Amino acid sequence: MVDQIKLTKKERFRAIGKVAAMTYKTAPSAMFIQVFSSLFNAVLPIVTTYFAAMATTALADAFYGDETATQRVVYYVAITASLGVIMATWSTIEDYISQMLRYRIEAAVSDKMYEHFLRLNFWRYDDKDTIDIYEKAMQFARFFPTIFAQLAQVFSQGMIMVVSVVAMALVSWWLALVLVLAIVPGLAIQFRLSRLQTAHWSKNIDARRSIGIIEWQLLQPQNMAELRLYGMARYLLNLRSKLRDKDQKVRISFEREFIGKRLWAKALEAAAEVAALIWVAVQIIQQALPIGHFLYVQQIVSRALAGANAFAGIINTIDEDLANLVEYQRFMDMQEDDTAKALFKGDFERIVIDKVNFSYPQVQDTKVLRDVSVTIRKNQHVAIVGENGAGKSTLIKIIAGLYKPTSGVVLVDDTPLHHYKLSSWHKYLGALQQDHLSYRFATARDNVYFGDVSRPFSRSRFENAIEAAEARTFIEKLPAGADSYVQPWMENGDGSKGVELSGGQWQRLALARNFYRDSPIIVLDEPTSAVDALAESRIFSRLFKEKNKTIITVSHRLSTVKRADIIYMMKDGAIVEQGTYDELVDGKRHFYTMFKSQL
Repeated sequence: MVDQIKLTKKERFRAIGKVAAMTYKTAPSAMFIQVFSSLFNAVLPIVTTYFAAMATTALADAFYGDETATQRVVYYVAITASLGVIMATWSTIEDYISQMLRYRIEAAVSDKMYEHFLRLNFWRYDDKDTIDIYEKAMQFARFFPTIFAQLAQVFSQGMIMVVSVVAMALVSWWLALVLVLAIVPGLAIQFRLSRLQTAHWSKNIDARRSIGIIEWQLLQPQNMAELRLYGMARYLLNLRSKLRDKDQKVRISFEREFIGKRLWAKALEAAAEVAALIWVAVQIIQQALPIGHFLYVQQIVSRALAGANAFAGIINTIDEDLANLVEYQRFMDMQEDDTAKALFKGDFERIVIDKVNFSYPQVQDTKVLRDVSVTIRKNQHVAIVGENGAGKSTLIKIIAGLYKPTSGVVLVDDTPLHHYKLSSWHKYLGALQQDHLSYRFATARDNVYFGDVSRPFSRSRFENAIEAAEARTFIEKLPAGADSYVQPWMENGDGSKGVELSGGQWQRLALARNFYRDSPIIVLDEPTSAVDALAESRIFSRLFKEKNKTIITVSHRLSTVKRADIIYMMKDGAIVEQGTYDELVDGKRHFYTMFKSQL
C-alpha cells in the first residue's frame, strides 16, 4: 500500500523549490518571465490606482476653481491611460509567451517520464504500488506547466497582498492592521479545507481509477455484445455513478461543513472594507485627506481581499499537486532495467537456463519457478507445456530478459544474459503472445511493419509475411486493402471507413508482424488460440521448415507441440519431464496425462 503523502511546511517549500529548479533546468527563460510577470502584475495596478486617485483629486480641485488643477488632471489621466495600455500590451505578450513555454516544459517533463517508465524493471508493471505512484507522478507531469504558473500566481497574489497592506499603511497604519486581521481568518479556513480535500483525494485513487476503466470499457464497440447480453451496461453505469458519488459527495460535504466559517470570514472582510471606507470618507469631509483617497483606499482594500481569496484558492488546488511531486520524485528514482553495456551480436550456440528460481519482489515467499534448468540449442525447436499457472509464461519472460531470476542464471553460451544490454538481446528476438498488441490507431500494413521499425518498410518482406501468416485473403478484402485502418472509428485515405477485425484476423496480423520481423530466435506463447486448427497447422509447418530459426513454443495444441525437437513439461513452477514427443507419450506420465484426450 502506497503511503499517503502529507507535506509539512518544510516539505512544501522544498517542493516549491523543486518545481522552480525543474522549470529553470527545462526552460530557464520561463522562470525569469514568470517572476517578472508576477511582480509586474502585482505592482503596476497599485501604481495605476495611485495615479487614478491623484487624477480624481485634481479633477475635484479643478471643479472648485483651482486654475492649476486642469494641467494636473491631464497629466495624471495621461499617466493612468498609459499604464493601462502597458498592462494590456503585456497581457497579450504574456499569453503568447506562456503558451509557448508551457508547451516546451510539458513536452520535456512528460517525455522524460515516459522514457523512464519504459525502462523500469519489468516486474514493476505488475505491481500495484508502482502503478499508484506512477499515476500520481503522471498527474504531476501532465500539469507541471500549470503548477509552475499557479506557483507564479501564488507569488503574484502574495505580492498583491503585501503591496496593498504597505500602500494602505502609507494612508493609515491602523487601516493596514485592520486589513491584515480581516485577511488572516479567510486564509486559515481555506488552508484547512485544502488539507481535507487533499487527504480525501489520496484515499480515493482506486475509485477514480475504477471510474476511468469503466468509462473506457463502456465506449469500446467490441465490448457491447457481452455488455448487453449479460446486462452489464446498466450495471456498470450504476457502479460508475456510485463510485463517482462516493468521491464527489464527500468533497461537497467538506464544502458544506465550511459554509458557516467561510461566511463569517467574508462578513469580517466586508466589515473591514466598510470601516475603511467610512474612515476615509470622514477624513475627506474633514479635509484631512484629498478626495482621491476614497478611490485609492477602496481599490487597495478590494485588491488586497481579492488577492487573499485568489491566494487561498490557488493553494487549495496546488497542494495536491505539490504532494504528487513527492510521488513524481519517488517514481523517477526507481531503478531502470537496461543498464548493462555489452552488446549481444546475434551469434550463439545455446541458451542455458541453469537452476533458475523466481519470485515476484512483492511476494518473495512464493516461488513461481523452482530450480528450472533448460538448454536450448541454436536452430532447435523447443516446446514448453503444462497446465495454466505452471510457470510457462514466466519462464518465457525470464528467457526474454524481462524478468531477472531470483537465483540461478540464464546463459547465452558462457555469458550471463544480464551482462548484455537488454535492447541488443531483443533485437534478435521475436515474441508473439496470446495477448498480443493490436495497434488500432494504425493501418493493416503498419500493424505488420511494426514488427521491425529499425529499417524502412520492405514490400517484399510484407508480402512474404502476410502469405506465411495466411493473412493475405482478408487484408485484400479490406475497403482500402493493406492501407485500411483496423478501427471502425477511423477514415481511410479513399474516404471509406476502417473496419473491426475478428480475433482470428488480429492473430493472423500479429503472426504476420512476427514473420516480418524475421528474427533468429522466436518465442511463441499460445499465438494461435483464435485460429482454427487446420490454419494453425499450415502456419506452423511453414515456420518449422525454416532451419535457421530457434523456436520456443508454448502451446496446448498437440499438433503444434509434437513438431518440437524437445519438449519440457512444467508443473507447479518446476520441470517435471522432458524428452521427445514419442518418449513422453511412451513414458505415460505427466505429458501423457495432460494430452491424453488429444492423443
